[in-house]
Amino acid sequence: MQKNSKWRLAPLVLAGLACAGAQAQSGDSAFSVSGFATLGMAGTNSDTGQYAIFGQNRGASKTWSGEVDSKLGVQLTAKANAMFSGTVQLLSKQNGDGNFNPEVEWAYVKMQAMPSLSFRVGRMGGPFFAVSDFRDVGYANTWLRPPHDVYGQVPISNFEGADVIYQTNTGLGSLSAQVFGGKAKSMVQRTKVEMKSLVGFNATLEMDNGVSLRIGRLQGKLTVHAATLNSLVAGLRSVPIPSVVSVGNQLDPNGKDASFTGLGLTWDQGEWLVSSEYTQRRTDTYASDTNGWYLTVGHRFGKFTPYGTVSQLKQISSNVDNTIPKSGYPAATQAQLNFLSANVEGVVAGQRRDEKTLAAGVRWDAMRNVAVKAQLDRITPKGPGLLLGVPSNFANRVSVYSLSVDMVF
Repeated sequence: MQKNSKWRLAPLVLAGLACAGAQAQSGDSAFSVSGFATLGMAGTNSDTGQYAIFGQNRGASKTWSGEVDSKLGVQLTAKANAMFSGTVQLLSKQNGDGNFNPEVEWAYVKMQAMPSLSFRVGRMGGPFFAVSDFRDVGYANTWLRPPHDVYGQVPISNFEGADVIYQTNTGLGSLSAQVFGGKAKSMVQRTKVEMKSLVGFNATLEMDNGVSLRIGRLQGKLTVHAATLNSLVAGLRSVPIPSVVSVGNQLDPNGKDASFTGLGLTWDQGEWLVSSEYTQRRTDTYASDTNGWYLTVGHRFGKFTPYGTVSQLKQISSNVDNTIPKSGYPAATQAQLNFLSANVEGVVAGQRRDEKTLAAGVRWDAMRNVAVKAQLDRITPKGPGLLLGVPSNFANRVSVYSLSVDMVF
């Protein structure tokens, strides 16, 4: 009872901070406060499993849920002088622990060394995707939510460390380049995920004709603190058969190389808008290698913007070759091997991420700072995909119906 009341009060806490910050802003121009909020509802046509944003513990089924998309964020920026400033962002949304407790999403200090060069230190938004800095700001996006087949590949939204940002004008347009390094962590369905020795870069070229090109890459050492998986790895390594030990090494989720690469293209000129991204996730552990892509096309009719998206998430490799012998050993030993093999197959099946999605929606800019959206997703998975609580052989098409009200303040 206490836990439920705690997350229900979280939006009120953030709202209070917003009001307090607004008062500070009116009294002192060195402080500025902004905020964003989404009130969303989602439901599906299936009672088998749930639809949720990857990492969440609960989602939508035939019983509609307001926990998938609803969120509230408040951002405070303090400017000491022309060179130094600081930013803190608090965000309340369903997290990997299954609650809505406000969390510090950003907390960094910025030095504007030159008009074209800046340095930041602290906790910052993870620049992994084209809309990473505003993926949680529903009002800033045409979609009701970013395409899950691409944005569900990396459940980490921020990192702690430092970055360097350089901006310049070229003959083709405005170029912004970022180099960053540090560490990151997140909770994914109550399981802690960490990336250490994280380094990466991204560059965006914005041209005068409305075309924007982006490329980015990151790599680091991935650790998943999964007690059950670590126990299975230990069991495999304890068997004095090289092929069995090899399977344990492949499953090991501790300190393994992982990388993510993304390419983006956007065209936004006048009435038409087109956006797309292509991404690759690669790991040296049980988390499968995946490729993802999407293409969105929209058209503005005054305050209304209908849009359509096609996307796909495809598993390239399971990263696990189950070489556990199926026969040839005494009955007791073979029974143990069969038990271990079945557990390995269960882990591999649970990481199968193949799915395709067709989505259509409409955005209505109802007020200067308020947008109302409706979206229908038709998801065709092969295996669990990104759905919660479905069997490994799940192959039913799922329709997801979503409504939201986005605002900024």
